[in-house]
Amino acid sequence: MRIAGAAKLVVVIAIFLLTFYVISQVFEIKMDANLGHIFARSALDAAARSTKPPRYKCGISKACPEKHFAFKMSSGAANVVGPKICVEDNVLMSGVKNNVGRGINMALVNGKTGELLDTKFFDMWGGDVAPLIEFLKTIQDGTIVLMATYDDGATKLNEEARRLIAELGSTSITNLGFRDNWVFCGGKGIKTKSPFEQVCDSLTSWNLAACINRGIACFISAMHLFKMGIYCSTGTQSYFQVFSFSSC
Repeated sequence: MRIAGAAKLVVVIAIFLLTFYVISQVFEIKMDANLGHIFARSALDAAARSTKPPRYKCGISKACPEKHFAFKMSSGAANVVGPKICVEDNVLMSGVKNNVGRGINMALVNGKTGELLDTKFFDMWGGDVAPLIEFLKTIQDGTIVLMATYDDGATKLNEEARRLIAELGSTSITNLGFRDNWVFCGGKGIKTKSPFEQVCDSLTSWNLAACINRGIACFISAMHLFKMGIYCSTGTQSYFQVFSFSSC
């Protein structure tokens, strides 16, 4: 009886050990599979993150050099879509901010710090050109001036207003016509014509993006301009530019 009891005990222990071994093997296989799946997903996620294109300030296509401001402007499209002005990833004017309107939209930025000084829009269809002229005369030297039209920005412009804007570096303001879409970045005190300007017909919205040196002195005196990238937007006639002045 003792031998039979001992034999039964041995059999029970053997079955227990065999069962434990089988269960542990199955569990380990599942753990390996789960861990493999986790690591595979982690590798895929890391690869996806590494291939995701970086985002630069204001959505421009390249990072600006050190000591440069990034900016991007979009003109309005006909009388449907309002303009948008962004500097250093801060949207200064847009339809969402509810501070744009028909006519010429203008943002003033400190040329050294990038600080927003003021935003205004002037109705050049149903309004008066006098407030625009007075505002242009108050702009201080060293100020970066960004302008974008919405609907009609030209009808009420007179010779004096066009001259004051031309003194900021604009070349297109002289011939800006009814409902032309226009974007421009210039500076008070600039001695040369600004390269940051585009104009087109009323059915096309323009985008202009660029890097400019911190310090309006660099903006005024820089003579060597290099292109960081030029391409046309897919499916539209809008044109996109990125420029940067060489360092002073």
